[in-house]
Amino acid sequence: MNGFKSFLLITGMTALLVALGNHFFGQQGLIIAVGVGLVMNGFSYFFSDRIVLAMYRARIVDQSEAPELYAIVANLAQRAGLPMPRLAIVPDETPNAFATGRNPEHAVVAVTEGIMRTLNRQELEGVLAHELGHVKHRDILIGSLASVLAQAIMLLSRMAFYFSPRDDEGRSNPIAGILVAVLGPLAAMLLQMAISRSREYMADEFAAHVTGRPDMLASALQRISGYNAQVPMRDAEPATAHMMIVNPLNGGGLMSLFSTHPPIAKRIERLNAMPVQAR
Repeated sequence: MNGFKSFLLITGMTALLVALGNHFFGQQGLIIAVGVGLVMNGFSYFFSDRIVLAMYRARIVDQSEAPELYAIVANLAQRAGLPMPRLAIVPDETPNAFATGRNPEHAVVAVTEGIMRTLNRQELEGVLAHELGHVKHRDILIGSLASVLAQAIMLLSRMAFYFSPRDDEGRSNPIAGILVAVLGPLAAMLLQMAISRSREYMADEFAAHVTGRPDMLASALQRISGYNAQVPMRDAEPATAHMMIVNPLNGGGLMSLFSTHPPIAKRIERLNAMPVQAR
């Protein structure tokens, strides 16, 4: 079912990219957008991890540079039956984490410098197990592809301010251009939101099972969300917010309707209802 949803998501985002190209530039734009969509899907399949890591200025580290982080992930990966992923550190004091890559054999788990200083070892284990849950369920490919395509959609939709659509008589229609500029990013966010919320719950459950301590992940989520509410991540963008364990973008009211994550309170409630298991 997840594979089918992933196919629908990527198809929908590519179709939106093509529709925007046609809307701005007519048939020629449609052809160009189709080409761009195909190229970006292929390119992001192989290089989405590098693109996302570069966006957050993340640095790949080895065992000698981050021995405790490496030991935790190696132990969790062994329990989960996964190959050891590459590890990366994001130079940001706000605690958060994400996983990227096209499959478990090419996965990267990234954490901020802040999360390593903020959480204790058991809380950090819960977060890293959550990210390995995304690797296990192969969410990382869809998340990475969606982030790259969403960036393209947002960029193209913003062009409405400079290339407003014209009617059959050649008259410009700036209102339509503004609408497309607003609806393009909104549609991209809604497409991402269509599957990411359920996947966060699944990754939480996976972490609870692997670590045996759902209470520690609940505690970590409480801490991380509190820090992010006070000091949002410096390089966070809507196109990649869905990849983080906690939404790095603040916003109440209407913004909360477009959150790519389930409510933190609901996630914590579900985790605290799970039994703690001795390991």
